[in-house]
Amino acid sequence: MTNDRHQKNKKFLGDLHDFPDGCMAVGRLDETSEGLLLITTDGQLSSHINKKGKVEKEYYAQVDGIISDEAVQKMTSGIEISINGSLYQTKECKARIIEDIPDLPETLQRIRDERHGPTSWVSVTLKEGKFRQVRKMCAAVGFPVLRLARVRIGDFTVKSLNYKTVKEVTNQLD
Repeated sequence: MTNDRHQKNKKFLGDLHDFPDGCMAVGRLDETSEGLLLITTDGQLSSHINKKGKVEKEYYAQVDGIISDEAVQKMTSGIEISINGSLYQTKECKARIIEDIPDLPETLQRIRDERHGPTSWVSVTLKEGKFRQVRKMCAAVGFPVLRLARVRIGDFTVKSLNYKTVKEVTNQLD
């Protein structure tokens, strides 16, 4: 696939909704991730969320195999991953096994089914956000990610939102 064709298949904010001028996404989701995306015109808010390391971002990851308590513990303590070809030690985070399949909108991604082996779910909550960090952390402990959804940024959650729903909010993050 050429870059031109790849660019034509990408969706941009303006393709999703008629946002006011000056809007920017707070953080990013890679093409194979899904979930909550905050859009703002407030550069200070964006900086606070992205750079200060104070605001939690929670992700639900469906992983290949039945993730162990030991693997989750390794992630919470910080784990070494590769970022742009250099080794990086992640900061401590929160992680827990999700016992039941989480209530997420149906995905457009093609996820393999149980015939190819079991899968499980883990919640990972970070205050940092390196490139593909959750995917790399899960892979580093032996459980590659099959599906990844950001479900929370600070107090904002995907609960009560449907696929491609836009909801205007006025309250600030702490």
